[in-house]
Amino acid sequence: MNLKEIQNLIKFVSKSGVNEVKLEMEDVKITIRTGERGAKETTIVHQSTPMMAAMPQAETGAVQNTAPTNNTENTKANDDSKFITVKSPIIGTFYRKPSPDKPVFVSVGDTISEGDTVCIIEAMKLFNEIESEISGKIVKVLVDDSSPVEFDQPLFLVDPS
Repeated sequence: MNLKEIQNLIKFVSKSGVNEVKLEMEDVKITIRTGERGAKETTIVHQSTPMMAAMPQAETGAVQNTAPTNNTENTKANDDSKFITVKSPIIGTFYRKPSPDKPVFVSVGDTISEGDTVCIIEAMKLFNEIESEISGKIVKVLVDDSSPVEFDQPLFLVDPS
């Protein structure tokens, strides 16, 4: 079972409204628990053989335009509407640095190009470099370092102009 299949399973379980699902196959045991009222999902994977021996190549983050969500925030939302949101392509732990003693990949005000690494997301002990699909200037970092992130969660606001 690969990472994409596990992600799809987690999405399916969270949308179905079930509180817990256990799946056991030959070499993989997965338990997915969802809490009430939007509590975070817990995924436990036990595997007798390693899924991947090497670190995977960089995965690319999803990019979409932001849209206003509330009438009271229209002025702020209108300002943010010109920005593009870089979103998390996977569930995991967000890291701004390649290692604790290294500088951050990008900071507010940095100019990035398409293909530049903007962060790392750790999923099941695999460190996935997230690359930008757009060029522009980092306007805002939306997630704290070492924080858990969900699939499709906004990570950065980028000004493409």
